[in-house]
Amino acid sequence: MHSWKELVLVKQHPMQRIFIEKVVVNIGVGTGGERLEKAAELLKELTGAEPSRRRAKRSIKDFGIRKGEPIGVMVTLRRDQAVNFLMRALQAVNNRVKRTSFDDRGNVCFGIKEHILLPGVKYDPAVGIWGMDVCVKLAKPGLRVQLRRRRRSKVGKKQLVTREEAVEFFQKVLGVQVD
Repeated sequence: MHSWKELVLVKQHPMQRIFIEKVVVNIGVGTGGERLEKAAELLKELTGAEPSRRRAKRSIKDFGIRKGEPIGVMVTLRRDQAVNFLMRALQAVNNRVKRTSFDDRGNVCFGIKEHILLPGVKYDPAVGIWGMDVCVKLAKPGLRVQLRRRRRSKVGKKQLVTREEAVEFFQKVLGVQVD
């Protein structure tokens, strides 16, 4: 069990340290009904947080999807809950992430093909097998000033996490091999 306060990439200046702000887990089902409920139940069991339903933004006739229809579930994890799930998710992909999974703003996304790859998860025929997307947002102190609703203000470029810093964080702090 890791604490979210321990997982910090320490730099020269305290305002330049990098930490995990949040982890977002998403399961895209494509249809509503019983399959969506099973995915929501599974996500709640894996993360310990209540998932929210995601609705279709537009209609896609070929796939039988109508605008506004629930087609997926997602959950946002923060602090210790986020770190614990992220460690399990990284073990599911053998602690390897592609360099192309990192973007220019310090976000990292990778997929898990089958939820049964997570450590400690057994196959249940009633639930089936689900794949999921895991997105990690890295931040530095002070970035909240740019994102908050009240008294929003600009921050300098030094407060944004770059791709190189994100790769360094994953390699040094989390022990992930970046290909």
